[in-house]
Amino acid sequence: MNLNDIFAIAMALLLTYSGMACLGLAMPRHYDQVWARDAAAGHTRVLRGAGVLLLALALLPCVGLWGNTIGVLAWLGWLSAGALLSVGMLSWGPRPAARTAALAVAIALAGVGIGF
Repeated sequence: MNLNDIFAIAMALLLTYSGMACLGLAMPRHYDQVWARDAAAGHTRVLRGAGVLLLALALLPCVGLWGNTIGVLAWLGWLSAGALLSVGMLSWGPRPAARTAALAVAIALAGVGIGF
């Protein structure tokens, strides 16, 4: 396992965490916890779309690293890990969860941009 493999694994985890956090924040309860107001329909649509897009983007490093069959299976495992992290962060501290999800998106997209 070389450094590129470790970066691909980290990107998959960051993307699944941030995607699951976006889907969680699209729920009215968590949206209200973070921003202390009711969610507008446009905000929830954007959060859901971003969550689905980030989860789909997390498939790329998995398939690139392990191939089609094992990559999809590894992606499902990373989905579970990202969901566990997201649930833990949203129940522990909703505002820090939103901040760490935004930071995870920035780091992962920077990694995608430089080709990992």
